Amino acid sequence: MTGSASELARRLGDHAEAVCREYLSNGHRSGNYWMVGDVRNTRGRSMHVRLKANAKGPAGRWVDEATSEFGDLLDVIRESCGLVDFRDVADEARRFLSVPLPPPHAPGAQRQPAAAPGSPDAARRLFAMSQPIAGTLAERYLAGRGILLSAHERAVRFHPGCYCRDLVTGETQTLPALIAAVTSLDGRITGLQRTWLDPSGQGKAQLADPRRSLGNLLGNGIWLGHQPGAPVSVMAAGEGFETMASLKVVMPALPVAAATSANHLAG
Repeated sequence: MTGSASELARRLGDHAEAVCREYLSNGHRSGNYWMVGDVRNTRGRSMHVRLKANAKGPAGRWVDEATSEFGDLLDVIRESCGLVDFRDVADEARRFLSVPLPPPHAPGAQRQPAAAPGSPDAARRLFAMSQPIAGTLAERYLAGRGILLSAHERAVRFHPGCYCRDLVTGETQTLPALIAAVTSLDGRITGLQRTWLDPSGQGKAQLADPRRSLGNLLGNGIWLGHQPGAPVSVMAAGEGFETMASLKVVMPALPVAAATSANHLAG
């Protein structure tokens, strides 16, 4: 087992009811779902976790009808345990699954192969290494644009030192970046949009192309306030993350999906 986020989420899904009984103990089973108040284990019924895979999706996926939050069982562990770093979430998931922690890499030991540049796997790894935007430069950047997103929006994260490659010279530098996940209808991250930020807090970084995407974009989008593939009566879709996020601010109950432009696709 590699211990990757997707593999851990799949393994947890294989034991979805046991995970719910451990981390969402204030809920109860109802048919093929675990019902609870929210992902932080509050009493209630607005959140439901799928216990067995079916046509709607894999086991372990959940949605909170009251807040439009959604996610997988790694999110349940993070929120119910009050964890922040993905390493701590992964360690707790491994503890629950009785999976040994990965050994430290000895000198000369074979490491996990690097993801192909620009691939969906590279996008998923970068997203897993990012952090929630609360209190970060990304949150301040969005606020400066008049975009005040809920702290529960899981599609948007922050990376304090994201690599940026000059497409002419090939030189690289690290800059803080707003990271937005591009997700398929089944909830799987297929790509990212990176917006590099000025470390001084003065908007976007002073680059010729401060916004780039990677991964598979066609037919996928950045979803705000909605679980991809879940039924919804009304939603809005359009091009541009900040455009659609601004609409979300004006109409907070409206789920939105933002398409990203292939014109920004680069390494």
